[in-house]
Amino acid sequence: MEMTTNLRMAARAPKRTLSFNPKALLARVSEGKSFASYRRKQVIFSQGDPADAVFYVQKGRVKLTVVSKQGKEAIVALLGADEFFGEGCLAGQPLRMSTAKADEDTTLLRLRKKTMTRLLYIDPQFSALFTAHLLSRNIRIEEDLVDQLFNSSEKRLARILLQLAHFGKEGKLEPVIPKISQEALSGMIGTTRSRVSHFLNNFRKLGFIDYDGYNGGLLVHSSLLNIVLHD
Repeated sequence: MEMTTNLRMAARAPKRTLSFNPKALLARVSEGKSFASYRRKQVIFSQGDPADAVFYVQKGRVKLTVVSKQGKEAIVALLGADEFFGEGCLAGQPLRMSTAKADEDTTLLRLRKKTMTRLLYIDPQFSALFTAHLLSRNIRIEEDLVDQLFNSSEKRLARILLQLAHFGKEGKLEPVIPKISQEALSGMIGTTRSRVSHFLNNFRKLGFIDYDGYNGGLLVHSSLLNIVLHD
């Protein structure tokens, strides 16, 4: 009963976003920063590369993946605007544990490890903001773990779609970031592409989702939350 309640609370929770102004940060940083733009599928860093910087997503989307020794790839996270990644270097991580790729045209702010460390030390406001980001990320990881352990593939897919749609307002259709592939979704929930296709078709028949013929994106109705809350 307690586990079910926790899952329902997690499902209702809005996306945790950072109230963050990159221009304000840039005004305080004189060196050790750079901007970079990446095309879709372009590699930002690879698993095993030196971990020497933290990245902030200004716009676009970044996909983090890991590959096992047997060559099996798994999606760790999809990160959008106002999110950080690569922060493992701040905790002494010498090498990247994952590969980061642009999942669409993306613009990033890159902060060298020394620059980021200094900024956290001298700026309490930014330090508090970044700590809140890390705590939010840990909560999300815990929720994902519970989701993997206790929920069906169908519920996991519904939860991922709601997360990507930022839990749209009641009665509204909100676009999931355009052109997310069924392969990506299957990697995120740990099932096959055919199962994802089956669930998506069912969701569409039930009126929970629809396809945006204009840009190829997916429209998610807030009523999809019923799948997550259904015991």
